[in-house]
Amino acid sequence: MQAKKFLFLFLIMATPAAAQQQSLGIFGMWGAFSGGGRCYAISEPFRSPAREALRPFVAIGHWPGRRISGQVHVRLSREKRQGSAVLLRIDGRSFQLRGGGRDAWAPDERADDEIIAAMRTGIDMVVETRSSRGLLVRDHYRLRGAATAMDAAALACASRG
Repeated sequence: MQAKKFLFLFLIMATPAAAQQQSLGIFGMWGAFSGGGRCYAISEPFRSPAREALRPFVAIGHWPGRRISGQVHVRLSREKRQGSAVLLRIDGRSFQLRGGGRDAWAPDERADDEIIAAMRTGIDMVVETRSSRGLLVRDHYRLRGAATAMDAAALACASRG
């Protein structure tokens, strides 16, 4: 069941070179994939207000060709209201993300590193914002398997760098 869930997420993130994508494994609630010049760990929320065609996720990506390593990317379950903050909370720690529409990122590499460190030891993660309609949106993630999936993605792309 979880493998099917991650296959769907994989297809969401896949580029036209989908045939080149490779599963690095499923680890708890997280999956790791490589291909198309990138590697990433990814999960979808276990609780979210929406189930739309464009499903929400959190991914930690690596692009060796662009010298990007450990970038946090969040796809929100609803389009965020312009000017609304996007907060990512991990076991009592809060991080403010930047972005627009349905996507958000850590504001800089230091924030990426801090979020990833918190994810490694955390249990639960919540991404929160206001939707374009003004409703509070909370996407809930489990972090079981996140550290192993992030390591698998990092190692897969380290050999390409």
